[in-house]
Amino acid sequence: MAYIVDRRLNSKNKSLVNRERFLKRYQKQIRRAVSDAVSRRNITDMEQGESITIPKRDISEPVFRHGEGGKRSIVHTGNKEFVEGDRIQRPPGGAGGGRGSGQASADGEGMEDFVFQISQEEFLEYLFEDLALPNMVKRQLLSTDSFDYHRAGVSEVGNPAQINIVRSMRSAQGRRIALRGKERRRRREVLAALEALEQAGDSPETEAQRSLLKAELTHLNVKIHAIPWLDDFDLKYNLKVKVPKPSPKAVMFCVMDVSGSMTQDIKDTAKRFFFLLYLFLKKNYEKIEVVFIRHHTQAQEVDENTFFYARETGGTVVSSALNLMGDIIEERYSPSQWNIYVAQASDGDNWHEDNQRCHDALISNILPFVQYYTYIEIGDRDPQGLWHLYEHLQRDFMDRFAIQRVRNNAEIYPVFRELFKRHTGEELD
Repeated sequence: MAYIVDRRLNSKNKSLVNRERFLKRYQKQIRRAVSDAVSRRNITDMEQGESITIPKRDISEPVFRHGEGGKRSIVHTGNKEFVEGDRIQRPPGGAGGGRGSGQASADGEGMEDFVFQISQEEFLEYLFEDLALPNMVKRQLLSTDSFDYHRAGVSEVGNPAQINIVRSMRSAQGRRIALRGKERRRRREVLAALEALEQAGDSPETEAQRSLLKAELTHLNVKIHAIPWLDDFDLKYNLKVKVPKPSPKAVMFCVMDVSGSMTQDIKDTAKRFFFLLYLFLKKNYEKIEVVFIRHHTQAQEVDENTFFYARETGGTVVSSALNLMGDIIEERYSPSQWNIYVAQASDGDNWHEDNQRCHDALISNILPFVQYYTYIEIGDRDPQGLWHLYEHLQRDFMDRFAIQRVRNNAEIYPVFRELFKRHTGEELD
């Protein structure tokens, strides 16, 4: 029987076990609050904890009581005025009988909300549950800081926890058989001689021989029983060797349009999408690289701070970002070794002449090598030229290409979950 002892430190007056049970019970309300928080928060506050409000009706406990019907005669404890069978007049004040000074609610229900706080870690856990990067299949030895232990036979030395009982007992039995063989054969001969002397009768000569044989038999028994049942030499241990663990090598390209047609509200919505994506990658994947690309008429690879907070703007040439991405893939991320992902956000506006160049760049240098390509078009206008181009590509690369439209901040989180929902058989690495 195995005993599991939970030694995680609890904060004052709190129980981790009870808290986990509580969070599991009210996970529906927590998911709703987390989803609402994504649309109303600032980007800088996105990864903080959240206050969760649960209506009183949702925390009511089930009770058992007698159902209506039947005849019951009850005289409550402490009664001094009535006896069984007395009739009590209806209290004045109408059918309700209430005479309080408070104001009744319109629907007959009161509301006392229960509010509690979830931590940053719990917030992110609910935010990204059941999400994963699709099609992560290519594995290479990314580094040597992660290992697996594989069985490699037995060894004469090792950890007592790794002892091989069957091999050890087999070795002990073989050792005892080998060491006691000569004495056991001699003991059988002595016993046979003693039996022959018993049949020969009593005489001083046979008595002397019998005494010598009994003394030898005692000596042989001592030698046989002196051999230990288990010796250090017998112990065998399961040998495990440390083998480097293959880790998935993945890179995510974040491509954002910062042209003049992207209003500040549209840029804010795009940044929310990419910030959610960045938090998701940082939380669930230890070894993944993120490449940030901003583009207007020209594309540029930038760092995280510049990607989210720079104010540079200009015209719109989407092919510049796609060509830059293709060059980076060719130089640094071999498709045979890397899982390549792309997330692109734009308002869909692009020069008409540039759409063909985008099509050629995607067909030749990007889509054949990526695991998954996502595109969101932001705004409430009719679909633009870039959307129609990507619709055509989605039909040809259905298993690795996904497009969605987003009108405002409230739609970011549902769209994000739709793009990166985990399918059957996919696991986090």
